[in-house]
Amino acid sequence: MHSEYVSHSYIETEQIAEKFALNLKGGEILAFTGKLGMGKTCFVRGLARGLGFKGEVSSPTFALINEYKGGRLNLYHFDMYRVNGWEDLYSTGFFDYTELNGVVAVEWSENISGALPDSTVFIKIEHIDDNTRKITFTGGKEK
Repeated sequence: MHSEYVSHSYIETEQIAEKFALNLKGGEILAFTGKLGMGKTCFVRGLARGLGFKGEVSSPTFALINEYKGGRLNLYHFDMYRVNGWEDLYSTGFFDYTELNGVVAVEWSENISGALPDSTVFIKIEHIDDNTRKITFTGGKEK
C-alpha cells in the first residue's frame, strides 16, 4: 500500500481517517510517525468515529493507552513517547493488545520499530504549513 493525502484542516484529517477506518477488518497495527502537533491524535479521533465509537477521544500521553470500545471494532490507542526498550514495551501490554483482533494505533512508533510486524501500516504526517498536512500511508502487507 502506498497512498498520499493532503489535509488543509483538522476536520479534513479526521475525515481522511474516518474513510480509512471503513476498510479495516481487525488485527491491524497502525504506526504513526510525525513530530509533536502534526495531528496524530486528530487522525485517531477520525479513526475511532469511522469504527463507530461515539465517545470522546484524547491523547494517551500520560495513560500510555486509551481503549475505545463499542464500535464495529475496538480501537487501542498507544503513546510510545516514553517507552525506552523492551521492558518498558512489555509493561504497556502492547503484545497482548495485538492479539485482540481490534485496531492498534501507535503514536511515536519510532520508539518500538523493532517490535512492529511486517503487516504494520505506517502513517506519516508531515507539516506543510500551519493548517496543511501531508498524510502518507505505506506498508500493510498481508499477515
